Amino acid sequence: MPIPEERQATYERWLCEITRLPTAAGHEQQVIDWIERWAANRPHLTLDRDAHGNLTLAPQQPWGTGEAPVYITAHLDHPAFVVERVLDDDRVELSFRGGVMDDYFEDAPIVLYRGNERTVSGRIVEKAEGEHEPFKRWIATVEGGAQPMRPGDVGVWDLPAQEIIDGVLHTNACDDLAAVAAALAALEELCLAADEGAQLLDTRVLFTRAEEIGFVGAIGASRDATMPHDARVIALENSRSFDDSPIGGGPIVRVGDRVSVFSPELTGAVAKVAEEIAGGPAQVTAAQKQSEAPTWRWQRKLMAGGACEASVFCAYGYQATCVCLPLGNYHNMADLTAVQAGTNTERPRVGREHIALSDFFGMVELLVGCGTSLPDRPPFRQRVEKLWEERAFVLGS
Repeated sequence: MPIPEERQATYERWLCEITRLPTAAGHEQQVIDWIERWAANRPHLTLDRDAHGNLTLAPQQPWGTGEAPVYITAHLDHPAFVVERVLDDDRVELSFRGGVMDDYFEDAPIVLYRGNERTVSGRIVEKAEGEHEPFKRWIATVEGGAQPMRPGDVGVWDLPAQEIIDGVLHTNACDDLAAVAAALAALEELCLAADEGAQLLDTRVLFTRAEEIGFVGAIGASRDATMPHDARVIALENSRSFDDSPIGGGPIVRVGDRVSVFSPELTGAVAKVAEEIAGGPAQVTAAQKQSEAPTWRWQRKLMAGGACEASVFCAYGYQATCVCLPLGNYHNMADLTAVQAGTNTERPRVGREHIALSDFFGMVELLVGCGTSLPDRPPFRQRVEKLWEERAFVLGS
């Protein structure tokens, strides 16, 4: 069921607000504050923290009939700077928590936040001397003086204002804050459906911390069983778009990443939900014309450009898969393909990440579908058994 336009406008506003928030691994408080305010206005939901600061949202009265719960997960951080120390009146030393090529740091403008307030502008001037583990460190000059800053303050790239151009949102941090917004929108839609008496699965949301430095929050949640061991986990991501995974091509049912292949049965179940919404497969078969492709677009891809939390959850024995949004300017690295190939004609510069709004709303609709009906097994086994029954006679058996 398509989302009504008035609710789409609300979810678009959430998306825009959340993706503007400064956040870094271990320093996700502004995003957490937004979620806490959101949850405080919904007394029918509970908000819990585990020992690592990961957040779980769930209905006060669980939905479903005792089946294994469905967990939608997304992470709260984005590659960003953290102030490690104030060096003198004009300079600070920053760690960078996330994966960005060194080429993008040269003379890069940044914005520093003290607590929840945008404080000062700065500029990267050099890489800090010596070996620094586990994060690279950089020296920045601070306009107006560094003394207001303190260790733990967050710094982000100084980027143009957020805007929507031809249905594409250009903003500070889609990865993974766009997925945070999608998870909240899907939970809202499910709550509305429950109020109308719809039969739903036991669906909950887990927001993890410190993904960008090695899935730390997800590892902690898995080690401590923040999610029950029988949970069916749908991790949400924003994944670098390539020619065969275009922005605007629909949300992606991600079968694996660069380190693993996800749980096949759960991946197949999510793909089946997508197929039912669309009225057809992600790509037309060889026996079809392109004009026969469904108008509700979705993709099914490996997406090996990076790794995601679904691999962590699988490693700890969970059934897990991923749904992702195709992302432009991955980790704010503009013209990344050319920079990696050494064919860029201009100095590498950071840029706003971008996603298609149609992909975002497609992700929300897919998650609502998964919270409504998610079979334990995809029907492919039934289909091949039926083929056997109908056609095994050609083998003479």
